[in-house]
Amino acid sequence: MKIVKMKKINSSKYKIYLDNKNEITTYDNVILSNNLLFDKEIDESLFQKVNNETTYYDIYSKVINYINRKLRSELEVRVYLNNLSVEDKLIDKIIIDLKKSNLINDKNFLKAYIYDKFYLSNIGPYRIKKDLLEHNIDSFLIDSELNSIDISSVKEKLLKLIEKKIKLNKKYSSYIMREKILFEFSNLGYDKELINDIFSKTNVENSSIIEKEYDKLYSKLSKKYKEKELLYKLKEKLYQKGFDMESINSIINKD
Repeated sequence: MKIVKMKKINSSKYKIYLDNKNEITTYDNVILSNNLLFDKEIDESLFQKVNNETTYYDIYSKVINYINRKLRSELEVRVYLNNLSVEDKLIDKIIIDLKKSNLINDKNFLKAYIYDKFYLSNIGPYRIKKDLLEHNIDSFLIDSELNSIDISSVKEKLLKLIEKKIKLNKKYSSYIMREKILFEFSNLGYDKELINDIFSKTNVENSSIIEKEYDKLYSKLSKKYKEKELLYKLKEKLYQKGFDMESINSIINKD
């Protein structure tokens, strides 16, 4: 087979026309590495080699596009290639080439991930570590990078999140609010002792909340219960909502 014509398709791809009417669409890297010049003879061995290298660059280009959308860990790239049904041997070669070009670097991924998640999202250190471990990042490297975050920054971030949550509270007692905050922020990756410590230093306005809850319950329960039974039901419902007996007796005796 002989090359009779080459046509540029885009910045990196060419179409090669052969005298037997076959065509090869390949990359400039393949052309250069195999010295495919005009009038060059191509035997079956070279033809197969060019096709194999073209397949490699087809996959490699897809990976580059995948990486360009956002920084990826090595594990993410391997999963992506597996989903493309790429053979393990070819996956290993692509990973090696990507590492040589520094297009995947788990240390860089680690640093960027921690910065983005800690400073640009609500999640905390424990959750960040859990997520990074799922990327198959070394635990020692994760701890080393997370430890570089000053504890005061963690406290400041958590304080703002808790204060915002409390500000939005319209119906929960201090006790219930503490439980909800503890559950939510521990799931987000913050230390439980730190959550409790910060919450204890904030102010949950119980009086206005219990008044609203009392008024709603009274309006509802007074249609069904009277006198002592009504008082019992009011106390029961308010206690179930997390209000202490002193506050409950105070709001009931107020009437």
